[in-house]
Amino acid sequence: MRFLLRLQPENEPFRIPFNNQHYLQGLIYRRIQRVDPSLSLRLHSPKIPKLFTYSLFMAEERKLAEDRSGLLGRKHGFFYFSTAVPEIAEAFITGLLEDPEVELWGERFTVEEVKALAEPERLSGRKFVTLSPVAVTTKRIQFGRLKSYDLSPTEPKFYELIRENLREKYIHIYGIKPPEDFEMRVLSAKPKRFEVKPGIFQTAWHLVFRAYGDEGLLRAGYIAGFGEKNSIGFGMVKVDGRRGT
Repeated sequence: MRFLLRLQPENEPFRIPFNNQHYLQGLIYRRIQRVDPSLSLRLHSPKIPKLFTYSLFMAEERKLAEDRSGLLGRKHGFFYFSTAVPEIAEAFITGLLEDPEVELWGERFTVEEVKALAEPERLSGRKFVTLSPVAVTTKRIQFGRLKSYDLSPTEPKFYELIRENLREKYIHIYGIKPPEDFEMRVLSAKPKRFEVKPGIFQTAWHLVFRAYGDEGLLRAGYIAGFGEKNSIGFGMVKVDGRRGT
């Protein structure tokens, strides 16, 4: 299930901070909590797979702010939301429609449209473009201590962990043994460093890539996100050249 959410700003231009994921994460959890408190509580458990993702916040017209601290947007703001769990989609969308007045980073918006988007019939061999960057991490010894390490597409383990992550999502979505058939060829990659929490940074990658393999595995990534930390705004992709996403 994938949705386009269009928001009418109260003022123009409106600011868009580069690090906007945690504001959208807060909006998603607040609206879910409003409709289904028990679901919201379950989603806060680190042991529960979230199986949802969302894009960065965008604007129909935008330019870099003079102080380069973010973007200035005009016309509508918008973002995409996707989940493999109908219960999550129902709670979030219902919560938005019941209370469409939204405040993000001090800017006020009204949710004007929630549009359900059709999913592509075939994914293997398609070109994908990230709507939010892909994050992949591992643990490595650094200065004598085991620390989190952000992998890049130049490292083979980046692809190994993406495949294993997709297989885990596949188990949660379909409830059967996951296939192995997955290949990813990155065509272009651009790193971006995000402050996901105060003082905590994540290097993730805006990618253009082609993916091949089992349709179920690819659909798990398309619906729930590629890589890690999807529920805090990483790993959403669209099929290149396709209207909508």
